Formats: sequence, structure tokens, C-alpha cells
Amino acid sequence: MPIHPKEAQLAEMATRPGDEPVVMLNLLRFREQAEAGHGVDGLSGKEAYREYGRRFDALHPRFGGTPIWMGKPHAVLIGEEGESWDLAILVRYPARERFVAMLADPDYVAIAPLRAAALEDSRLVEMSQLMMAPEKS
Repeated sequence: MPIHPKEAQLAEMATRPGDEPVVMLNLLRFREQAEAGHGVDGLSGKEAYREYGRRFDALHPRFGGTPIWMGKPHAVLIGEEGESWDLAILVRYPARERFVAMLADPDYVAIAPLRAAALEDSRLVEMSQLMMAPEKS
């Protein structure tokens, strides 16, 4: 199951304007027990992901990765039958190039195994803003 982006996928992302803001849609399915050997032994996948999130929170000022929405998916209405997700998160980065730089940063590389240990499956979808709903007064 996909946990890490492939080089070709990152190369395609890098062809779009680097200074453009980007929102990443994360769809996450946790392991029952976190994969052993990554410093989260004995934790559930959900608990291991929480630890990853705590460590990510310390990095986000450098890269601007700010969670803007988090929720519990209930049912896939259009998609693979039986597909289910434990958590959906939207994370906004002020510039695409900052997201790409984060993936190569040694501090992020050090915590990335916690994410992988926590997840049974995931999707990460890069999105550019086309419009925003008008604010109500």
C-alpha cells in the first residue's frame, strides 16, 4: 500500500510553480499495531501517528505545513468498494517548494519512519486553490 511518494510523483510536482501555495489532502488508514523498529513499538498505529504529528508540529514553522482541517471519514460514496479511511487532514503550505524541501530535510527524514510505522495505507493528494467561498458577514 502506498505510504511514500515516488520520485516520479515528486518530479511531476516540481514542474508546477514552486512559489504557489499548496494544500495536501491526507487520507490515512492506521495499522492496528505500529510497525516495530521505529521507536513506536507497542503503540497502536493511531498512537504512533499522534507521535509523528507531535514531532511534525515542531517542524511546521520552518516549512509552513499548517493543518487547516481534520475529520473522520465515514463512507466512500464514489470510489473503491470497501475502501475506508480513519482520518482525513488538509495541510496548507505557503509554497510548493517548501513542501518539497521538507521531504529532503534531515529533521523531517528522521521522523518520517514514524508516519510509515503508523500507517497501513494512505493517499496524499496535492491541490492548488482555484477559488474560495466568500466570507459571510
